[in-house]
Amino acid sequence: MHCWVRASSSDFAGTLPQPRSGHTAVNVGKSMIIVFGGLVEKRFLSDIVVYDSENKLWFQPECTGNGPDGQVGPSPRAFHIAIAIDCHMFVFGGRSGNKRLGDFWVLDTDIWQWSELTSFGDLPSPRDFAAASAIENRKIVMYGGWDGKKWLSDVYILDTMSLEWMELSVTGSLPPPRCGHTATMVEKRLLVFGGRGGGGPIMGDLWALKGLFAEENESPGWTQLKLPGQAPSSRCGHTITSGGHYLLLFGGHGTGGWLSRYDIYYNDCIVLDRVSVQWKRLPTCNEPPLARAYHSMTCIGSRYLLFGGFDGKSTFGDMWWLVTEDDPIAKRPPTESPPKALLEEKDSSVGSDRFQPLKESREDDSPISELQKRLEISVSVLSPQLQIIDESEDTEFLNLASGFIKDRAYSNVEQAAQVLRDHWRNSLPKSLALKELSPLLRDYQRLITRHLAIGGSTVRSIESALAGKVAYKFYHTKSASQLRFDDIPQLLAGYKDLLSG
Repeated sequence: MHCWVRASSSDFAGTLPQPRSGHTAVNVGKSMIIVFGGLVEKRFLSDIVVYDSENKLWFQPECTGNGPDGQVGPSPRAFHIAIAIDCHMFVFGGRSGNKRLGDFWVLDTDIWQWSELTSFGDLPSPRDFAAASAIENRKIVMYGGWDGKKWLSDVYILDTMSLEWMELSVTGSLPPPRCGHTATMVEKRLLVFGGRGGGGPIMGDLWALKGLFAEENESPGWTQLKLPGQAPSSRCGHTITSGGHYLLLFGGHGTGGWLSRYDIYYNDCIVLDRVSVQWKRLPTCNEPPLARAYHSMTCIGSRYLLFGGFDGKSTFGDMWWLVTEDDPIAKRPPTESPPKALLEEKDSSVGSDRFQPLKESREDDSPISELQKRLEISVSVLSPQLQIIDESEDTEFLNLASGFIKDRAYSNVEQAAQVLRDHWRNSLPKSLALKELSPLLRDYQRLITRHLAIGGSTVRSIESALAGKVAYKFYHTKSASQLRFDDIPQLLAGYKDLLSG
């Protein structure tokens, strides 16, 4: 059994990284994790933040460098690759704005110096969302990505000593081109899982590439693996982290099936057991992190550290430990969870305040703030800024209702509303049409407003009404476009609870 534990401010000292997604986090040596780049609110990052696990310290090294135009290191970017070889971190590609990058850099962590490298051989095209892994602490193998026009399925090997790239010629069956996948060396095979493929489908296939070692005298070739056990669902933007005798897969996102405009984001843990060679669900205790993709997950001894990511709405800056149940921090009392909005980066200032979401806030001791923290809801739930309109003024609601009345007419607004509510009372999530979501959300909010009579309620009465009520989860949602696929069943269930109440 493993346990999720939200990192607290007492776990670290120093300057913590700001929220981000699409960044990289690599282990260098036995005690350092280096976070580089990423994206927050359309702003691409180029900072380096380092975690020294021996001293439990985050710091930002003063790097030097001799890049073009006087720049010290790589330009801001996200969705790049970063691989550690000894004390060096190699960085290739990524995206900055709408531009795919093809430059190649190395950071010497002994002296914190960046150098742009001039490599030769079969140079890979600029790309983002590729995946790479180290081979025997000397070479780097990179597969796939997106060049802005097409999904890629090429394989490149870089010799970090000679700085020569070689495109690997592979015969036989090939995986479909993809980006947003993972690539992990296991023994002498490169395992590639998931990603988004040509034409846009998200995949859940697993492939193994052989022939990466010259001394093995094997012809390079791909094999699709269909392993027993509880395989992960199709996804991209996930992580796979090596630890002990298994590989740990966490998070990512997939498409919403019948409601394909909405993505599903995951927070499940699945392991590929290298001994039994099968997929297994990893049982965990405690409340897990919010679902996300394009995060980082690194291994520090027997612990895993999750940082950042994106869930389609917010960019995260929280940190979580995944530990075994006998770890001393596994029994730590859960801290009060901040609202999701507090995890989104809204300020680009530098300093330890970026970790504030993981601390108890003492700046606002108002009853509203107290209620917000206790119920783990956005303060906008209690805000008068949400506009609730009456059924008689909700044209979309009435037009939809008329479609469910046989004679296409109704004698009064109450009759129309009752017909539509009866329809939703008997509906299943998968039977809802996309056009129904906005009227459903607004009627859900109308019913809550009437149930609580928010205008004249005291904080105590609101707390009493909301406590334990999952039904009010989406009261603060401003638009149906903010809903994800996996929100729809919860919204409908909450709505039915309101009708029953």
